[in-house]
Amino acid sequence: MAAPRSLATPDEVAMFLGLPTQTLAQWRYLAKGPRSIKVGRHVRYRWTDVERWLDRNARGDAAA
Repeated sequence: MAAPRSLATPDEVAMFLGLPTQTLAQWRYLAKGPRSIKVGRHVRYRWTDVERWLDRNARGDAAA
């Protein structure tokens, strides 16, 4: 069995995306952005969900 990938904190995801952490908090409130999960009282992100969200929201260079 493959080792599970670690969960990311909002700070880690914000740094990865180059956004303020507060933007992720607002996106969660508005049901936007990458899918988040609650682990107890903590918010976490699966890296696969972040990558999937990026893929869905990528824009092609042909439109430029």
